[in-house]
Amino acid sequence: MVTALSDEIDLRSDYLSNKQLSSLYFGGGTPSVLEEEEIELLLEKTKQHFELNKEAEITLEANPDDLGIEKLDVIKRVGINRLSIGIQSFDDKQLKFMNRTHTAEQSLWAVENVRKMGIENFSIDLIYGLPGMSVEEWKGQLKKALQLKPPHISAYALTVEPRTALSNWVKKGKITEGKDEIVASHFELTQEMLGESGYEQYEVSNFALKGKKAVHNSSYWEGEPYLGIGPSAHSFNGSSRQWNITNNHIYIRELSEGRLSAEKEMLSTKDLYNEMVMTSLRKREGLSLLSVRERFDEILWQHLLKESASLIEKGNLVEEKGYLYIPEKRRFYSDGIAAGLFYI
Repeated sequence: MVTALSDEIDLRSDYLSNKQLSSLYFGGGTPSVLEEEEIELLLEKTKQHFELNKEAEITLEANPDDLGIEKLDVIKRVGINRLSIGIQSFDDKQLKFMNRTHTAEQSLWAVENVRKMGIENFSIDLIYGLPGMSVEEWKGQLKKALQLKPPHISAYALTVEPRTALSNWVKKGKITEGKDEIVASHFELTQEMLGESGYEQYEVSNFALKGKKAVHNSSYWEGEPYLGIGPSAHSFNGSSRQWNITNNHIYIRELSEGRLSAEKEMLSTKDLYNEMVMTSLRKREGLSLLSVRERFDEILWQHLLKESASLIEKGNLVEEKGYLYIPEKRRFYSDGIAAGLFYI
């Protein structure tokens, strides 16, 4: 697989017009199982075609049970400077429900090791809205997270994807999906507790201490082009989207033959406008009115003015200093609010 990834970097080295990279992200699946020479190969291959900025953020997604001292030593040695640790929960029963292989104790051990090795820039992922999870249970999860004082916390609501074991359990009545009002309470409690502890909610699901925002994800919300490498990976060049074939076997075989199967979608002006609205309104600062005015035609501009006026009147949007943003108490409903500005 690593050879195929390396081959794809060669094959798609001209996808991005800007060869300077501010971030590199090893994610999707379990990249923390990669050996030292494999990470080095992918880093060196990237540097052959792109220029990593001196202060570039290089992140590795990692399972807690992979983060022993020896592994962390390798991670530091090869140049990884940020970790995204998939803790998900500090409750073993919840971890088992989510089919995670690590334990709550291993999560604590992992963060202790990360600090012991002097890795200061890391994030932990948590999931709320699990079936049957009470507000008090989620409060306990947040307390444990805050005791660790991570620089960055990502908190996501559990989503029930179609055609999965979880969706089948819900259909058969084996579990009850989290009620919207309870999940909203989890979200509001997250805002309250993390805010009181000095974390800024700079995006709907992401909270950071001063100076610790994720560069890579922030670039995505700003609508900047990116290149995704690997099976199922998505890419965006400013005018179109592309996503790779999902089958690992076919992916590897085709790249060994010097080709890659991928689907491509050209984005219309309407698509680009809708996406800008969606991603921008997930950010704390919101949507720049000047950016919309400069980038899109009069029809879309007038549409935005008309629809935003209605949402402002309802208290779902605020206009201030040239930006439209969602007030803190309404951010749980950000996707629905953003959809109210879409041009259909």
